Amino acid sequence: MDYARNQAKQAARERFTGLWAATTTPFGADGELDEAALRRDLDRLTGDLGADGIFCGGVMSEFWALSGAERRRLVEIVVDSCRGRCPVLAHTGHHSAAETIELTRHAERAGADFAVVINPYYPPASDEGLYAWFEHVCASVDIGVWLFDTGYSGVSLSTDLIRRLAGIENVCGIKVGRPHARYLELLAAVGDAALVCSPHEETWLENIRDHGQRVYMSSAMPYLYQTPSWQPMREYTTLALRGDFAKAAEVAATLEPVRELAARWLQGKPRQIDAITSIKAWAGLVGMSGGAVRPPLVPHTPAELDALAAGLAAVGLLPVG
Repeated sequence: MDYARNQAKQAARERFTGLWAATTTPFGADGELDEAALRRDLDRLTGDLGADGIFCGGVMSEFWALSGAERRRLVEIVVDSCRGRCPVLAHTGHHSAAETIELTRHAERAGADFAVVINPYYPPASDEGLYAWFEHVCASVDIGVWLFDTGYSGVSLSTDLIRRLAGIENVCGIKVGRPHARYLELLAAVGDAALVCSPHEETWLENIRDHGQRVYMSSAMPYLYQTPSWQPMREYTTLALRGDFAKAAEVAATLEPVRELAARWLQGKPRQIDAITSIKAWAGLVGMSGGAVRPPLVPHTPAELDALAAGLAAVGLLPVG
């Protein structure tokens, strides 16, 4: 972090551009954090896949299953691996405000560029309670803070609450993990006060073309939908940001079979959280570390893994045969 607290909003608008990837957490055979595998993933993301930024320690990272020490170590590794390559946004949210502040201050000391904070996920709270919680957290840190409105959080932040929170000096953005209509609503409501971003690839081109967006922040799609030798998401993003929307649309259309596969494996889950198992399995098959999930998530069966691999081969993400 190399900006003052009162410069956080402007720093975010300058630095959040292009494709940002949300990382998973690799676990070794002993179930512990696999630091070497994490570094290999980051080398792939910031190297061959050309990620413009990294979101770490969030839902994709199974943050709820990590100890406080593991969460801090994860951020340290990511910052160290990405230094000089791309900026880092570290998720530091926790239901405890004190723990959130400690994790956020640690991310700042470790060298993260920004922090993202999910709402306290227990107990359910009123808008007044949530505002007081966020105000206390943000006043206790200097780093730029992103909000995180997602179905994983157990609550939907109201528009009025988000509008109030966007007025806080170092609140610089919100990631809207909700349907597209909700993203558009919040973009209209608070887009002048904070960045408003969607992690949905299927509307990313529209968001650039019709809504002036400059950053895809963030999901696993930059490494699930692409390989070092085939990068349609990066290609159409570059074209669209240059204003060549017709060519960008042609390239984006080549991802339709991949999107259909994702709809079956990632969106078609009885419980939203179970998609993390499929994300890690898919990632592992296409060259990332992938690997096991921690309970209470459950792994895929061998038959499920075979079916996923066949699907990936059918859409061209894996060699056939």
